[in-house]
Amino acid sequence: MSIDRERVSRPREADFAWSRDDLRAVTAFTSATAEVVLPYFELRCPADTRPRHALDAALAVARGEPRSRAQRVSAPAAHRAGREASSDVAFHAAMAAGDAAASAYLHPLADLAQVKHILRAPAHAIRVIELADSSDECSGLGFFAEHFASYATVQLCDVLRRYPRISAMSGDSNAMSSRSAERPDDSNERPGRTRANTNHINRLMHELDVRLRVQPTAPSSQPTAMSGQP
Repeated sequence: MSIDRERVSRPREADFAWSRDDLRAVTAFTSATAEVVLPYFELRCPADTRPRHALDAALAVARGEPRSRAQRVSAPAAHRAGREASSDVAFHAAMAAGDAAASAYLHPLADLAQVKHILRAPAHAIRVIELADSSDECSGLGFFAEHFASYATVQLCDVLRRYPRISAMSGDSNAMSSRSAERPDDSNERPGRTRANTNHINRLMHELDVRLRVQPTAPSSQPTAMSGQP
């Protein structure tokens, strides 16, 4: 069987217009949401700086610096920190930081893997607050999703609308995140490894997707702080 090497090596063409400012809007959103919950990890794992390094790498892109090896290396390192953590709260907080760094490698390709680069970090951030602040009188999926959606700018919402919608049960095939989180050999030993948990993250991404696509065209106001404490 002959192989068309030129076709195999040819990079996929962009599906829509794309700019560095679009990438900045995405990483600003994902890093802002991850930054809210990173203290929950650092309180429980004070000696582990991997998620902090991932967040710093994401913030660098949000400031306008070019994406680099820093994001590519720090994202999976933060995910490993989450998988090694002893609590669900720390797990999701580290995953949010790692996914913020991974969002720097978003590409203008109309597929669900790219949509999750935008929505996975805030979904994990919501899960942190759900777990840590479940007694809050205002708690609830809708309330938390609305809060974290308020971190989005008009440009972020415009970028998201270029991608396909995500369903509540979309499978998560991202190699840096959930695929590692569902390894059968340690699924019963560490937090955040169950299919139900993955489905919940998918549901959170769906809730965010729905809200962000109908955000008003006026600039968003500064979100209010969550009432919970790490």
